[in-house]
Amino acid sequence: ICLRFNQLLSSRHFSKFTSCVGVRSLSENVSSKPVTSNVPETTGDHLIYTQEHFALKESLRKIIDQEINPYVDQWEAEGKFPAHKIFKILGSAGFLGVNKPVEDGGLGLDFSYSVAVAEELGNIHCGGIPMAIGVQSDMATPALARFGSAELKKEFLIPSIMGDKVACLGVSEVGAGSDVSSIMTKAVRKGDEYVISGGKMWTTNGTQADWMCLLANTSDGPPHRNKSLICLPMNLPGVHIARKIDKLGMWSSDTAQVFFDEVRVPCKNVIGQEGMGFTYQMLQFQEERLWAVANVLTSMDNIIQETIQYTRQRKIFKQPVLYHQTVHFRLAELQTEVELLRSLLHRATALYIKGNDVTKLASMAKLKGGRLVREVCDSCLQYWGGMGFTSDVLVSRLYRDTRLMSIGGGADEVMLGIICKYMDTLPRK
Repeated sequence: ICLRFNQLLSSRHFSKFTSCVGVRSLSENVSSKPVTSNVPETTGDHLIYTQEHFALKESLRKIIDQEINPYVDQWEAEGKFPAHKIFKILGSAGFLGVNKPVEDGGLGLDFSYSVAVAEELGNIHCGGIPMAIGVQSDMATPALARFGSAELKKEFLIPSIMGDKVACLGVSEVGAGSDVSSIMTKAVRKGDEYVISGGKMWTTNGTQADWMCLLANTSDGPPHRNKSLICLPMNLPGVHIARKIDKLGMWSSDTAQVFFDEVRVPCKNVIGQEGMGFTYQMLQFQEERLWAVANVLTSMDNIIQETIQYTRQRKIFKQPVLYHQTVHFRLAELQTEVELLRSLLHRATALYIKGNDVTKLASMAKLKGGRLVREVCDSCLQYWGGMGFTSDVLVSRLYRDTRLMSIGGGADEVMLGIICKYMDTLPRK
């Protein structure tokens, strides 16, 4: 661990985020024993995290505490957070390209570091901003980083990693959400350009984005082989932001409905091979779902802890609410479920970074995460009484925000279908 950490410390890319944390003292502590309190005592026994992971998390936590959480209430009320400002802060510190290649401005670390970042982003006092960050770092850019040309990376990927450009992902449509194969947006080749017509729905970062990673039909072939991913600048003629969608939760994240009226894009803007868009999109779902689980884990931890503190102070029938057995037993049950999910996440991540297909485990984790966070929020909100029904406390905000977990990125029912496929229990056609 010490050798790996010192190697990482010496790299110019690790220095992007070490300026926010006492890395010099941390490095000294690593080279001597015992490890000081800056690093949790469980570091050496952690399944996937090393001291580098915890240094990364500590650095990000300082940015969250200083640059984000003090303003969350304001951004929630305004229905938008300043994506360019926040992404530039995060990009300059290296947090938008943790597992992206060094030559593209990333840190070149493995996916376990992205999971660590996702967990830490759960300390933001809302769900909308972490979701928007996740779209930028782990949804709109992975295919570009893996399959894009050097020219596309220079124009779109590097500025996104550095926080100079805001990205959005254009996959879902009014009639095509979890069923990605049924999208209708078309990109018709005319000479050296595509002419794009159609529209996208539920586009996170849509009103502020500089470019979109667009999935469109580029031929009339089979639905799994006729789609391509295209880098589409959002300032082109024919791109129309129809509306900013008013949502149940995720208020601080702008979500747009976008229409394309014969938008012309150079054919060179295709990511990788034409017709491989569906495959590229499916490949990144493992990471996307693990990222979502990691993010919601911290939210559940925080909700349970805040509920413990509140019920310890609030009294009913002359004793703290927490002292009632039904309350502290229930909180114990919920924390147990959270820990079980954490173990699944870390096991799946450990297998994934070794090159294994963890689609089944990632789908299980996503399914359980979406259902468990609903259970945690609902149970804890109950113990807040009337305060839980206001917008003044974190539990009520996350009650709204985290409901999306069972819908976005593949609904619960889709996860069940994937799991059944791997279990070979689906009815045969």
